[in-house]
Amino acid sequence: MPGEKILVIDDDINILEVIQMRLQAWGYYVRIARDGREAKEALSGASFNLAIIDLRLSEEDGVELMEEIIRCFPNLPVIILTAHGSIESAVEAMKRGAYSYITKPFHNEDLALHIKNALEKQYLAREIEHLRSQLGERHDFTSIIGKSERMKEIIEQVSKIAKTDCAVSICGEIGTGKEFIARVIHYNSNRSKCPFVAISCGAIPEESFEDELFGHIRGTRKDTHEKKEGLFMQADRGTIYLDEIGNASPSLQMKLLNVLQDGVIKPIGGTKGVKVNARIIVASSADLQKAVNDGTFRKELFYKIHVVPIYIPPLRERRDDIPLLAAYFLTGFCKALRKDILGFTPAALQRMLMYDWPGNVCELQNKIEHAVIMTNKNVIATEDIFTDTNILKNTFNSYKDAKERFEREYIENLLKISKGNVSTASKLAKRYRADIYKLIKKHNINPDNYKDGLTTLNTGRVCT
Repeated sequence: MPGEKILVIDDDINILEVIQMRLQAWGYYVRIARDGREAKEALSGASFNLAIIDLRLSEEDGVELMEEIIRCFPNLPVIILTAHGSIESAVEAMKRGAYSYITKPFHNEDLALHIKNALEKQYLAREIEHLRSQLGERHDFTSIIGKSERMKEIIEQVSKIAKTDCAVSICGEIGTGKEFIARVIHYNSNRSKCPFVAISCGAIPEESFEDELFGHIRGTRKDTHEKKEGLFMQADRGTIYLDEIGNASPSLQMKLLNVLQDGVIKPIGGTKGVKVNARIIVASSADLQKAVNDGTFRKELFYKIHVVPIYIPPLRERRDDIPLLAAYFLTGFCKALRKDILGFTPAALQRMLMYDWPGNVCELQNKIEHAVIMTNKNVIATEDIFTDTNILKNTFNSYKDAKERFEREYIENLLKISKGNVSTASKLAKRYRADIYKLIKKHNINPDNYKDGLTTLNTGRVCT
């Protein structure tokens, strides 16, 4: 792809000049650097599509420099230059993030092929990132994909609460799309023109969390020369989304409770409180009610954030939505990658329906993305999606999962027949009412949804 920008790092000026001359002859823009300092200077001033780094720099370790560059520019592919005696080190460099390596002296054809493949990888990464941003821009109710009854009720529930300012608590396994639902709520609310600010309570060290959420005033510490606006202030008049709130420390839970009660934050080093108006949406993959019972989560905070609970079931509990989601992701990735793929083989669809998807919708999306990238056929087959044979072990449910599924379906059918009357249901099942209530609570089922012949549940939805 002529015109792409390539950074070449080598302390041998002769090698640099040879590579620069060859790459420029092939139509690439080339910037050279003789050490890490020059390389970082070049990277700070321009955007590059590829870096070529010598493994053995005289003043520093080429692999360490590579790792530092990748940390700052994760989508930048790196080719390692190495001598024959250092191939083992080059292989280790690939394990640590390099795209490929080429040995010196190299042939023009080999160098050209490595560069071509690396640039194609970088192009695909850009296109996929663009697709993801496009998918992320769609947050109307039609972007929630699914036809299951459980999904329909989630859509109805979200549509009812979107225009309010109530706190929302979203729970569900990792990968089910909790943040996506939070964004749908925000972008269909009266706050949609104001910021949506997301933060994971498990991703930031406890000692930094207060600073991130509430900010600090200038001069609080030696390294704080400027005032910092915390995330709550950034979300003012908009929505703040606190992911994995169950991971918040006891002290942070107390501070969050105070903010929710008073609507006031106090930046670190400040003496006056600052009023904020941010809607709170929290999410957790853990059972917060259990955490309250265990004493690891504050009861007052739980009731403050648990105004409207939304449960997103795992993908294995809404298998009817798998073909729709797979088709949606296939269409999006084919468009981004300019591929003409017609669909899936019947065997591939059947395997997707049988598989339990421990990573939920995110895992499905990633597998479809991988299949579209790798296949050269116009129809995606089973082996394109499930490349690891060990994954087939998941296509057969464990005894525990099968039992759970039977229990839930049995209780649902009982309530359908009895129209939500638990006493009638217990008589039909020839069980005590307490037993039926226990199963209803265990599977998060609302009997009221079955009165008057209704058959919807209080769960369901989809994500990207």
